[in-house]
Amino acid sequence: MSRALRPRLLLPILLLAALPVAAQAPVEITPDVVYGHKDGMAMTFDVFQPESNANGIGLIHMVSGGWVSSWTPPEQAVQRYRFLLDQGFTVFSVRHGSSPRYLVPDAFSDVKLATRYINLHGTEFGVDPERLGVWGSSAGGHLSLMLGLTADEGNAAGTTPVESAPSRIAAVVAYFPPTDLRSWAGPSERFPALDFDPTLAESISPVLHVDGDTPPTLLMHGDEDTLVPIAHSERLHAIFQESGVTAEFIPFPGQGHGFRGEDAQRGQREVVEWFTKHLVNAAVATR
Repeated sequence: MSRALRPRLLLPILLLAALPVAAQAPVEITPDVVYGHKDGMAMTFDVFQPESNANGIGLIHMVSGGWVSSWTPPEQAVQRYRFLLDQGFTVFSVRHGSSPRYLVPDAFSDVKLATRYINLHGTEFGVDPERLGVWGSSAGGHLSLMLGLTADEGNAAGTTPVESAPSRIAAVVAYFPPTDLRSWAGPSERFPALDFDPTLAESISPVLHVDGDTPPTLLMHGDEDTLVPIAHSERLHAIFQESGVTAEFIPFPGQGHGFRGEDAQRGQREVVEWFTKHLVNAAVATR
């Protein structure tokens, strides 16, 4: 998509308490980029680009809670990304088909396609496809892990340029993610997306997909999380260590499913530091 033809919204950057703002600059918003279609519907993401301090790094955010993607007007959604935009990162806010119509395997298929689109068209948004990061919380953390753990250099079975494009991911951050769905698959009143064929659970359980190509991964989890117990992250981190994966696990004492107060701000700082270390600084070192 031509940069000149993309719709734009320029907004001034506001002060964010979690991280200091080095310089204020407008943000270019490209809403509703269509990365694919299914059942006659368009699948979309929004792009948020800092205008003056962009560092060439693209971060993909999984808009997913309970494997449901909500839509927020981008001029409002931009606020949640200030802590990254202020540091020069470009953000791709990716939505997927939601339950109850679409289930976990469908959500993963959607975000995988979005990642291929961003790999193929990343330079049009001023980012390096070789240095893409992904992050998300809960179900979004699960999808982020699956994208990192199953990244590839192209789908030989693809029938379109997007379907055939790489799905490279260079770094991952996951907040309190489910990492093993084998005991979760089946009817669920609270999370209809889990009512999928249990024989597919292994294919979308991060703990079963760790290998030597796993990108640097940061896990953060509250030790009082009763929805997704911290054991999910503890086990995955242990597998990372056994496999020699570059990874870090940060437990948050006293926090449940979602961080508040200073811990929420700390989580944002950890995200920025992780992506800066493994995408910005690593890229500088290899030039």
